[in-house]
Amino acid sequence: MVQEQYNILSNLFSKGTGENKGRHSKSLSIDSACKFDGEPLDKGSKPSTERCPKTNPTMKEKFSKLLLGEDMSGGGKGVSSALALSNAITNLAASVFGEQSRLEPMTADRKARWRREISWLLSVADHIVELVPSQQKSKDGTNMEIMVTKQRIDLLMNIPALRKLDTMLIDCLDNFKDQNEFYYLSKDAPDSEKGKSKRKDDKWWLPTVKVPQDGLSDKCRKNLQSQKESVTQVLKAAMSINAQVLSEMEIPENYIEALPKNGRASLGDAVYRSITVEFFDPDQFFSSMDLSSEHKILDLKNRLEASIVIWKRKMTQKDAKSAWGSAVSFEKREQFEERAETILLIIKHRFPGLPQSSLDISKIQYNQDVGHALLESYSRILESLAFTVLSRIEDVLFADNASQNPKSQSCKRSSSKDESQPNSVSPGFDTNAVSAKTLSDLLTWNLDQNDYDEKADSTDEMSKDVDENGQKLTAVTNRGCD
Repeated sequence: MVQEQYNILSNLFSKGTGENKGRHSKSLSIDSACKFDGEPLDKGSKPSTERCPKTNPTMKEKFSKLLLGEDMSGGGKGVSSALALSNAITNLAASVFGEQSRLEPMTADRKARWRREISWLLSVADHIVELVPSQQKSKDGTNMEIMVTKQRIDLLMNIPALRKLDTMLIDCLDNFKDQNEFYYLSKDAPDSEKGKSKRKDDKWWLPTVKVPQDGLSDKCRKNLQSQKESVTQVLKAAMSINAQVLSEMEIPENYIEALPKNGRASLGDAVYRSITVEFFDPDQFFSSMDLSSEHKILDLKNRLEASIVIWKRKMTQKDAKSAWGSAVSFEKREQFEERAETILLIIKHRFPGLPQSSLDISKIQYNQDVGHALLESYSRILESLAFTVLSRIEDVLFADNASQNPKSQSCKRSSSKDESQPNSVSPGFDTNAVSAKTLSDLLTWNLDQNDYDEKADSTDEMSKDVDENGQKLTAVTNRGCD
């Protein structure tokens, strides 16, 4: 019996002799596995590694980290695939765009690295599919309905749009390649050299812009305004996509468990009374709030989002005896929620450079949907980059205005600094229109809607609110793995 098995195995492996020798040796040879044409190797020839495509070490490292969930020990304690991918995109953007402190083109190496590595990470979206019905015609001429795979609809629509916004931002920077009317001084340059353009805000690490004594030429000024409008459209589109994706993410259970039992406890008595008054006025609400710092603005945003989650859960709560139950009527609670969403929207428009709220961080951290992670992280870093570029344009325009009329510009700078504290709703902001629409209606603006920007966009307010270190480029890490 043993001899019989041996003969069978011997015949099996001796089949490689003769005309099939090359083909079988190819199938068993690792070195020749990269031969794509499927033809047998010539007699006497050795497998050549030159035919194998070279694998980029950086790509191997990145995808190894993604597979390990950023746990280099390999112990299986890493973060989810969605969070690992989100962090990879965030860290890539921070390393490539983190030094974009001047209004100048990216270096060729940085640009090539960005396009190459973001394409690697976005390639995951090509394999996220859904089943859709399709018609197939059989041989006998009858039609039958079958299910075929198609890229998920949100990725199919938004990834190309984000790639387009990405290209627009890089092209905007490239447009300043040959300009020679303004330049930058080092932050270590003496004050006498900086002159009127010396920075007086808290962004001391940024270089100072220098323009000619009589200001920029009309051609350069028009070019700056044109680029500003283009980047503003990119910013609005990226914010819209990011807000939409975040709204579709599930709220983590641990965030819900940490919430107070009612909206009053979340907001505090003063804020709660301002929202629940009989006649609600957003302008009056902001005038009564102390929003003198970014921390206070972010704290209000966190409280508002928490109260909205509480009210929504109560409106959908089936069990009246639950701890979420309340004596407040359904209509009143719905009204309070709409008012809170209105305030959130105004804050988002007035302070687009705010760091992420606790709810957003929690959603990103515990999100399990890889497609959502791709869209959220990509739109977020484009939003931050657009805001950074917009800030650099505003710096040049401010230096130009200061060189033309230093006294009035100084007064304007100090007054705008006071106005940057949101004690009232921005002039020209139609609060009635906000109250009449839902939040989703207001967030899904298109690229041609310039009304709000023409009324509320101001040079000094934008430059005041921008803070590159505070923008949403901090990678969200898994607290449970720290």
